[in-house]
Amino acid sequence: MSKKNIGAFHNMVEAGEKIVYLTAYDYLVAKMQEKAGVDMILVGDSLGMVSLGYDTTFPVTLDDMVRHCQAVRRGAPNTFIVGDMPYMSYQVSDEQAVESAGRLVKEALVDAVKLEGGGERMLSRIKAINEAGILVMGHIGLTPQFMGQIGGYKAQGKNAKAAMQLVEQARLIEEAGAFSILVEGVPSAVGQAITERANIPILGIGAGPHTHGQLLIYADMVGLYDNFTPKFVKKYAGVGQVLVSAFEDYAREVRENKFPVEEEHTYKMSEDEIKELKNLLKEV
Repeated sequence: MSKKNIGAFHNMVEAGEKIVYLTAYDYLVAKMQEKAGVDMILVGDSLGMVSLGYDTTFPVTLDDMVRHCQAVRRGAPNTFIVGDMPYMSYQVSDEQAVESAGRLVKEALVDAVKLEGGGERMLSRIKAINEAGILVMGHIGLTPQFMGQIGGYKAQGKNAKAAMQLVEQARLIEEAGAFSILVEGVPSAVGQAITERANIPILGIGAGPHTHGQLLIYADMVGLYDNFTPKFVKKYAGVGQVLVSAFEDYAREVRENKFPVEEEHTYKMSEDEIKELKNLLKEV
């Protein structure tokens, strides 16, 4: 498959084709997603919770993101990859934002970066990154890096005034130069309103069916991450329980001395070599 680019995504939007977007954090999962024909992969700072075991995304560093983006790129060399900008890798200044985005592009070979928020400061960051020649995706609605201000992991834009603020944020982010916007955790009507007014691809995660494409965290949709499951997630598999069952079977067979089986899982020596080995051992 050939890697899609910004032109291809605009063509998909114009043709009414939905963009398929999933997260990945390592080589193996990225490889499988590319085989499945996923259009776009997000290496999200959600790796802090899914892969590194943190309670939030805040502890994730830029070095973490670079390393995981590199792994995903090796697994999916022909897929459009977006690298998340982790907390405090872009908030300080435009210069810091450009430098951080540049590391993700130069060291990890991502095709674009994503940052959260729609305030004036974030608009400045988007503009600066875009002017540096780097594609940047906006992210509004339920933004985990702002969870202290928005009151935790809960839906946003649930009244008309709040919804209009998100519609306006999307407009300003597009004007600042974002090539796309991720809208998270908003009522379907809000996702639709933003999408109908946009001239760039709008991707949704918990934003209803009207956006130009859909994102899910892969570990949620395959039943691997079981700490909690957002309302908007559909589980397409039960990988977590499959793994637990496999580990339990392995543990039982090891304890009962049923694995490894001599004739199936071990390397062989010729009888002559075994005899010689025994003679050598007698001399030790």
